[in-house]
Amino acid sequence: MKVAEKVTGTQLGLLIFSFVVSTLILSVPGVMVAFAKQNAWLSVFPASITGFVSIWVMTTLADRYPGLTIMQYCTKIVGKWPGKLLGFYFTYYLFFFITSTVNEHAGFINIVLLPKTPSITGIITILILCGFAVIAGIEVIGRCNEFIAPLIILFLIPLFILSLGDSDPAHLKPILGEGIQPVLKGAVVPSAWMSQFFFMGWLLPFLNQPKKARKLSLIALFSMMALIVIIDLLTIMVFGPITGKLNFSFLRVIQYTGIVGSFERLEAIAVAMWVTGIFVKVSVLLFMFCLSVSQLFGIPSYREVVSPVTLLSIVGSVWIFKNAAEFQNWITLTYPILAFFTQSFLPLALLLIDTIKRRLNRSLP
Repeated sequence: MKVAEKVTGTQLGLLIFSFVVSTLILSVPGVMVAFAKQNAWLSVFPASITGFVSIWVMTTLADRYPGLTIMQYCTKIVGKWPGKLLGFYFTYYLFFFITSTVNEHAGFINIVLLPKTPSITGIITILILCGFAVIAGIEVIGRCNEFIAPLIILFLIPLFILSLGDSDPAHLKPILGEGIQPVLKGAVVPSAWMSQFFFMGWLLPFLNQPKKARKLSLIALFSMMALIVIIDLLTIMVFGPITGKLNFSFLRVIQYTGIVGSFERLEAIAVAMWVTGIFVKVSVLLFMFCLSVSQLFGIPSYREVVSPVTLLSIVGSVWIFKNAAEFQNWITLTYPILAFFTQSFLPLALLLIDTIKRRLNRSLP
């Protein structure tokens, strides 16, 4: 596959960071605390194992099949028709991922900002905007995110500092008072987010310096780990044992941390971070979805399918979840299993099959 568009190493690292963190920072800390209680911040470390594995697997496969997406090299590894079936599954997974992410975005906006506005308004708005971004290309999305990602971090730093005034370190005790088991339970949900490095299978062919892919991905992973540890610590220190009962627990910290006067209602900053982060994530997902459809059906350019794919995503986002409780049950109970199978097991199986085939070919006379 000849790729005209290219992203720099910095753009790729920031894209991966924004892709994972945009939904992780608000949705997951409360779930972690529900399982691991005051030790939820420790759950980040076992959860990151899936991130390290995904980085190693995806960069190894990219090195073996340079310039090809996972949709293309899976047919070379397992054969044409099994590869097509696997590609169809990956395409469906992307569709499901987009619709669940956009549905979550609409629910968040309804709860926090526009309670009387129909959710379909938020769904249509974000997907049409992302559709235009996909038409512009991954290079343009990467350049947009070079501005957005540092802006999110710049917003977070003063929020972290302000929340220290309402925090109580005593809420972090006792450390490992119930052993390691709650920490491992708390790691299950964030491990699904950490394994989203699997999506590099669509992005690495567009990297202008492929040899730096592993280093850049590791930097992004360590940055995510540090950010989630800080958010978990602050959330627990502010709310203590009730953290696990709060939806969007970090948002509640921001709402709680108001400054008397013109700096009250700081949740507007959280909404801004969420919307910009979701724009990047959905744009990248929609790009990968269009790319998968074009490669699966032999369409010359992914831009030719942006309109129908965007319309299909709008329909799916409306119907995927009935309410916020159903979505919460999905990310807590179903998504970790689905993510382990799709984002960790399948790429690892592809790498194992490819390694066995290469060794057999070398051993043949």
